[in-house]
Amino acid sequence: MDLYPLFGTWAKQFGLDAAVVKFSAIGGPELAATYKEQFEADLETVQLGGPAIVAAGSESWYSGSSDGSMFWPPLRAHFRDDQNWGSERLNDLERAANKVVAHTPRPDRQRYQAKGLVVGYVQSGKTTNFTSVIAKLADEQYKFIIVLSGIHNGLRKQTQARLNSQLKGLNNEHWITLTDEDRDFGPQASDAVSLLKSTEKVVLAVVKKNATVLERLINWLSTDGARGALENLRVLIIDDEADQASVATGRINPLIRELLALFPRNTYIGYTATPFANVFIDPASADLYPKDFILNLPRPEGYFGTEMIFGADVVEGENQGPAPDGYDMVRIVPEDDVQLLRPAGKATPTGFVPTMTPDLVDAVRWFWLATAARRARGDRSHSTMLIHTSVKIDVQESFRDPLEELRSRALTAIRAGDEIFIGELRTLWERETARVDSMNWHGRQQNSFESVLRELGDVLDSQRVVLDNYRSTDRLDYSSGPVVAIAVGGNTLSRGLTLEGLVVSFFVRTASAYDTLLQMARWFGFRPGYEDLPRIWMTHALERAFRHLATVEREMRDDIDQYQRQNLRPTDVAVRIKTHPSLAITAKMGAAAPAEVSYAGRRLQTRYFLREDGTWLENNLAAASDLIQDLSSGGREPEQRGLAALFRDVPAHLIVAFLRRYNVHEDSADMMPRQLIRYIDGQRNGEHPALEKWTVAVVQSSGAKVALGGRPFGSVIRSRLDTGVDSIADIKTLMSKRDRVLDLPTWESYDAARPEHELVQQRERDTEYRSRGLLVLYPIDAHSEPVAPARGGVARVPMDAVAPVIGYGIVFPGSVGGGTTVEVTHMAVDLAGASGSAWDEDEEQREDLQEALYSEEGDES
Repeated sequence: MDLYPLFGTWAKQFGLDAAVVKFSAIGGPELAATYKEQFEADLETVQLGGPAIVAAGSESWYSGSSDGSMFWPPLRAHFRDDQNWGSERLNDLERAANKVVAHTPRPDRQRYQAKGLVVGYVQSGKTTNFTSVIAKLADEQYKFIIVLSGIHNGLRKQTQARLNSQLKGLNNEHWITLTDEDRDFGPQASDAVSLLKSTEKVVLAVVKKNATVLERLINWLSTDGARGALENLRVLIIDDEADQASVATGRINPLIRELLALFPRNTYIGYTATPFANVFIDPASADLYPKDFILNLPRPEGYFGTEMIFGADVVEGENQGPAPDGYDMVRIVPEDDVQLLRPAGKATPTGFVPTMTPDLVDAVRWFWLATAARRARGDRSHSTMLIHTSVKIDVQESFRDPLEELRSRALTAIRAGDEIFIGELRTLWERETARVDSMNWHGRQQNSFESVLRELGDVLDSQRVVLDNYRSTDRLDYSSGPVVAIAVGGNTLSRGLTLEGLVVSFFVRTASAYDTLLQMARWFGFRPGYEDLPRIWMTHALERAFRHLATVEREMRDDIDQYQRQNLRPTDVAVRIKTHPSLAITAKMGAAAPAEVSYAGRRLQTRYFLREDGTWLENNLAAASDLIQDLSSGGREPEQRGLAALFRDVPAHLIVAFLRRYNVHEDSADMMPRQLIRYIDGQRNGEHPALEKWTVAVVQSSGAKVALGGRPFGSVIRSRLDTGVDSIADIKTLMSKRDRVLDLPTWESYDAARPEHELVQQRERDTEYRSRGLLVLYPIDAHSEPVAPARGGVARVPMDAVAPVIGYGIVFPGSVGGGTTVEVTHMAVDLAGASGSAWDEDEEQREDLQEALYSEEGDES
């Protein structure tokens, strides 16, 4: 008889040592020791589920679910049998859910109020993760589950339906639900005492973050009898979209805190893809700062996120994926067209009539073609287009008639076999499919235009326009069969709610904060079978902002991973968020303060160049030329190393003079001369002076000759990304990884496949170079041509600069000097106990947010 399940139950309830003592009395010491080893192995397996930042004294207690558990095994079987999940995807889900559960308090503790944060990706399956966490904690005798599900009825209804199906529907007799799809929490037929004292059933409530609803729930739980029932009850609170309404709001935040205070034994877990406001909560206050753990969810296989679509800046130590510049799916809307799509500035929306601009017409036509292509592939599921131009409902409603007229004219033309119209569609199809190669996904052959055309009439016939806002009675509803819809909306489509089969987005809505922008990006997610078809139309400013946010996300997750490896706690170390010159991180900065970051061990490189500004380019050429002239004085000859020329033992003042003179584009925030020079000076004047001596290298190649300091150097080839903005050349990557050790004696032994962290360590081990810096100059051929055609990634075009372009990279050794940090490009919460103030919502969202929270819809029960 296998007694390990019993041993495991005792270990979870009472701790491992107590379980050994208890089990030895019935099974003997030898079997207890065997089971202890097995339990420890299971714990180790769970801990491998992904990095987290955890509180001190956190005890590993969760070894995973057993086959005889009540709630998780049926849910796993549902994913396997009903949703056709493969074993790898199932195992990934269970590992991620186990990791969350393992960081909750051990259930036998008499009193605990734990707070954690789980960081996912927009539209990436966070609901599936917290559904699994609910099932697993219900198996650990959590008897009351509260899910705080956004501020809109649509998201609450969607979440309720999912939990009804995947939890209650699989174990109906073991669940009591206080809410349903059409009813938020309201007056209850039974009092709290009778429901909460049930030992066999789990109570579930899915509620909006709405003041009236939360007050009802608190009042229901605040009677003397209810408080007695709650004394020993394990309570789980899941806060979906935890950065929305939960943080620094005048009504909702205090009510959530009041709710938590009712439960002597509770675990609060916030879920969000945009945790910026959460990590800026004042940790010294009795607020919702995730003091116990911060956990990254892994990026799921096949997920389309910021990097996949927009690319990202180079982050050290990362290998680039198949499309390092992002897939070529973004189409630029001219800034001059924006005023034709929404009223300018604060102008009244009354009477506004949008213009069906050429880009908007192309976007709608591509939606029809992409939907038809999916049908030609055998996929007749939901297909959606999003149009998001303004938060104002009058503006949204103004799009209905023009969109209906466009569809009507197209349907008439298709039925009539209009050759001109069909020719325009063919041109659009061929142009778009040439820019994104379907072969990138499982070698898929692209549809012929003829196969698409055969489906187009039915697509047009079934397509409808849906206005989704709090005033509309015609909302998106995917419950009645396949939907083909163009959804025009604002904030109700901006967070949490899943747009099924979203294939085209037309997005020119303004926003001033990271979290607002990312949550509006409904195009992130999974596109199985049509990965090559999604397209996004937006302005260049928005495209650049999203590319920046891709880097922000990756650096933030890298921070969390790094802190976990160093066994640091959420109250010991703050997650840093990279800043942007024209975007706020969040409207709720709370206890955020400038974060001190170090250039130690970093490799920085220029990326953006004003290719049409001759004065700007000539200044940088002169700065580099004068530096080489100084280094060549007295007949000094450079050392030749491969295609590079090296000048060693360069005094720091020459490096500083070059940095002061060189023009850096404003988008390269971490390369501003003032910051670099401050860091260099700090190192030179530290307790153990460093960076007094440098190596300067000039990397050459086969391009046109460029004279620097009277010496000819063959220029390197760097084409630019086709971003739609001709004045700025974005080359993305200047340096090769190997160039960071160009000056080391053992340079030739390094190959391109070697991990970058090994190259960093090698410099640290070299006693001569561990305190020296490296400056690498790259003369770039002004007429650089793309080396190879893009395959799916953003297209590259010739540099076509008006003068030779000079780029540079700079490599800093690990910190050996004194002044090692500079206040630069990041913000983080002040862990010293600064008190955060309550900030308002982003100004453009405030009106819609207030309507959602306090209107009749918000109070609906």
